[in-house]
Order: sequence, then C-alpha cells, then structure tokens
Amino acid sequence: MKQAIVGCKILFVSLLATVACASGTFGGTFSGQGYETIRFRPRNLGGMVVAFNIILPHGYAGSDKRYPVLYLLHGVDGGENRYMEWVTHTHVVRDAAPYDEIIVMPEADRSWYTNSRTNSKLAWEDYLVLDLIPYVDSHYRTVPSRSGRAIAGMSMGGYGAMKLALKHPQLFSAVASLSGALNHAHRSDGEPLPPFWSFSNDVFELAKTLSPQHSLQIYVSVGEEDPFLQVNRQFVALLSQLKVPYLYREFPGGHVYTVWDKELPVVLAIQAAVIGSKRADAPEVRKGLCRSAQP
Repeated sequence: MKQAIVGCKILFVSLLATVACASGTFGGTFSGQGYETIRFRPRNLGGMVVAFNIILPHGYAGSDKRYPVLYLLHGVDGGENRYMEWVTHTHVVRDAAPYDEIIVMPEADRSWYTNSRTNSKLAWEDYLVLDLIPYVDSHYRTVPSRSGRAIAGMSMGGYGAMKLALKHPQLFSAVASLSGALNHAHRSDGEPLPPFWSFSNDVFELAKTLSPQHSLQIYVSVGEEDPFLQVNRQFVALLSQLKVPYLYREFPGGHVYTVWDKELPVVLAIQAAVIGSKRADAPEVRKGLCRSAQP
C-alpha cells in the first residue's frame, strides 16, 4: 500500500561565498586551506592511530568564546583517508564561513559507524561517542552539551548520523542524513550479514523510540535518481506515522558528491538555529510549501 510522505521544500534566500580561515591550531597538521588534520590514538580502537579534519570558525584564535560543533560523516566508498572526502570533494570550508561553529570530519573506514561484533578492537561507535567527542570537547572551546552539538553525513555517513543521533539522544540536538543508506540494518532479503550488522542499529526501530514531543531536529534529503530514494521515503513515512516532526527534501540528482555539495549549505543553515551557530551574515533558509510524494 502506498503511503503519502509529507516533506518540505527548502529554499535559500541568500548564500555567502566567503572562504573560511581556520586558526588557533592544537597540534596536528594545518593544511593552509582552512582546515587542520589531527591524529590521535583513541582507547576504543585497540591502539590504532586515526585522523580527523577540523574547521575552526573565523576569529577563533582571537576570542575566548565557546562554539557549537557539527560532526560531519563520510561515506563507504573511496580509498584510504575517507575523512578527507568532505574537504576534497565539496566546498565545506567555504560553506562553513558564515557560521560560528566547529566542524569535525572523522575517519571511520568502512565501519558503518558501528562496533564490530567480531573484533572488539574495532569499536567504531564507541570511538565516536566515547573517544572523539570528549577529545574535541577537551582540546577545543566547544559548547560541550547536547544543545551545541549536531551530526550529519552522506550515504554510509547519513545512516551513521541518523543511527548515532537516535541511539544517543543525549548527545545531539540536530541530525541530517543526505542520501542515507538507511536500510543498512533493516535488511530482509536474506543477504549474508556483514560483521557490523545488527538489528539494534536499525534506524527504523530506533525511530520508534522517539516521542512526537522529541526535541531532535531531523532533516532527510535524497536525490530523485538515488538508489536509496525508496528507503528514504519509507523512513520518513514511518516518521509521519509516528507523528515525529521532520524536514524532508527530494531534488534532481543521484548518489554523487555534486549533490551533497549542494545540500551541505542547506544542512548548515537549517541546523544553525538549533545549535546557535548563525551569524548576522549567514544565509537564510525559508520553509516553502509542504508537498506529498507517492513512493
């Protein structure tokens, strides 16, 4: 039976194309291109050294202000150093410029942001929740609370962002999934189960734990030619059935970085009001007419 999906078109009033200058380094490698690469040895990855890129807001070094943080997750494809993909394949440094926020882009390999069931030294979810967030909060002037923390990602990262936000609601006040592979732990086709797979990480089941009065901002977007179009429609249909508030957008395009590059400014603008990162010169986002889509 077809279910109607209620979504909202998101329209930009303006965009500011200024290049960010990240300053105030804490070690690691400063790229000279608006971000810094940090390497550390988290407790939950068995001694492995992992890296993340970080963008600091303009004026960070010259102030004592605390800033909200966006954790921006990568996808499953690509070679080594997947954490580099946001800075090499999108205009994230430019798009971050109008906002008073820190953006952290961590490495997560092909983990699906989930603890391995077969190797206790590959506890990728614990790394993100118990190692990375505390590391960032202790080394940078963050707003170290749920109210100042958001998460977003594309493809595998869209699934990871949604899963982590729903599973750890005490940590994040906003979540965005771009072309998310939201069916990763929701398979029923008899395929062999990968090491990271578990029903406990099913975002469809986790969504059922939300109440209509929840305070998590949820944004879901997907291209009309994306292979994950139907599963994203199914997910927001479930949210509608549960009467859980959300923002949803479909647009022309497939499962490619050119799409996510265009969607990233939308995410930053939508989440800004929630985590308090908006400056006077930041782009405005206006909610347009809601629409229904038939899967």
